[in-house]
Order: sequence, then C-alpha cells, then structure tokens
Amino acid sequence: MNIPKITVDKRIYKWIKGGLGVIIALLVAALGLEATNNDFDLGALLSGKGLQGSKVLRDADGNINFDGVSPLIANCEADTYNCDDFLYQAQAQDVFERCGGVGKDINGLDRDGDGVACESLPQGAQ
Repeated sequence: MNIPKITVDKRIYKWIKGGLGVIIALLVAALGLEATNNDFDLGALLSGKGLQGSKVLRDADGNINFDGVSPLIANCEADTYNCDDFLYQAQAQDVFERCGGVGKDINGLDRDGDGVACESLPQGAQ
C-alpha cells in the first residue's frame, strides 16, 4: 500500500512553535499567579495602571483589602463585610449598592436604613 506523503511549508512550523511557546508562557504565568495567591484586574492593567495599580489586595481570610487603588469586587452571597473592612465611606457605599442597597443589606452596612452605608467612616477617596 502506497501512502501519499504530505508536505508542509517550514514557515508553518515556525508559527506553530511560536504559538505553542506563547501558550506555555501564559500557562506558566497563570500557575505563578495561582501559587502566589495574586489577582490582577485586567481592565485596570489594560488602562495603563500597571501591575501595582491593578493588583487586588486580600487579607488573610481572602477578603479584599480596600486601599483606594485596588479594584472593587464584592461578595454579595453571604455576610462578608462590616464597616471595619473599609477605609472610606465611599468604598462601603459601593459594596452596599452592588449588593442590592436598601432592603437587601446582607452585610448590615446601613444599620439605620437611610441608604448611606458606614456613615462613621471618613469620606476619603471617592
């Protein structure tokens, strides 16, 4: 039985090797991020804030440390946050609104029900 020989242009092999190299590099980077427990906000990174400006900071329990620079990601499934978790009222207000606001205050950030979360915190960065 005579099997026909298939020939492929050698330039295609270069593209395949390059593509595999990029895929391997991305996988190694993802493994490094996972191993070091780092998260980055891709939107902030692409908008030019750099690695430091786009890093999501977390405390020992995995909650986000709000420093006025980190992107805001709110966990609205459980009572996760209290006013002590925020540096500024605006940060608490953002979480309060993202989690449903008045009537759905799962975190208890608006104790008096007036729609303003953690009124005792300083205004700070908005």
